[in-house]
Amino acid sequence: MRSLNLLYLTLALMLPQLSHAALAMKEIAPGIFVHQGAHEDLSEGYHGDICNIGFVVGSAGVAVIDSGGSHKVGTQLLEAIRKVTSLPVLYVINTHVHPDHIFGNTAFLAENPAYIGHAKLADAMERRRESYMRSNANWMGAEFDGSAMVKPTMTVDDKMEIDLGGRTLHIVAYPVAHTNTDITVMDLASATVWTGDLLFVDRTPSVDGDIKGWISVIDQLKGLPAQRMIPGHGNVPTDWKAALDKEQRYLSLLLADIRTSIKNGVVMEKTMDTAASTEKDRWLLFDIVNRRNVNMLYPALEWE
Repeated sequence: MRSLNLLYLTLALMLPQLSHAALAMKEIAPGIFVHQGAHEDLSEGYHGDICNIGFVVGSAGVAVIDSGGSHKVGTQLLEAIRKVTSLPVLYVINTHVHPDHIFGNTAFLAENPAYIGHAKLADAMERRRESYMRSNANWMGAEFDGSAMVKPTMTVDDKMEIDLGGRTLHIVAYPVAHTNTDITVMDLASATVWTGDLLFVDRTPSVDGDIKGWISVIDQLKGLPAQRMIPGHGNVPTDWKAALDKEQRYLSLLLADIRTSIKNGVVMEKTMDTAASTEKDRWLLFDIVNRRNVNMLYPALEWE
């Protein structure tokens, strides 16, 4: 794996070394820095900067939590880190496989960090490599240059702890939920949990795994001894339990409505317009994402 990462590093260093403006960061707790992505869909006009990414600073080094959707965004994140500290980046942690969270990994290769992800992340990356590379290049054009999939060099089957120097991060892997590669990262010093896309705030939750599993995992998240949660998308909520309740309500309603449509013989195309429709005014990008959710879930739920 490391030999492949060295290849990516060589290719990245061959690119013109352009200076990119550092991403705007907010320190939401001592040593916890977050950049909030824009609410754009993954489609034409996407710029690679739609999810929440950031870093945690310990006395010995830094852990990056998700790296953004392109080499350019990852480089901007590294610039932001260097405005805060000169300590080395020890770890780059990917909370799941989606392209807006992983393609900035290449920007950190020269730091020689350990790349951490779910035990199933490497396989998921490989299965999606061709489609992700093609679609993201089409959407972003030259802004996607230098981007590549850097697979994990350390994987999490269940739980893992890493030390940043007087600061411990507790990493947990989950069964299939938002995706089949979801992990959370908890900074024990501040009781801050990075949820990845297990929690959406403001933006309509997007299902790419098992909706029933996701609803169950939300119950687990509610039981964590957290002071704050950093969602994969949207504002860091002042009341994270209420945010989880809102997300769980949407997913539960979506599941129930699709099941009802199937039971009553309502076709998928019509169900796209009706399932969870009472939630429309509570979420951004609802029409696009909700229809996509129905398109994925309906065929699977027909076989329950």
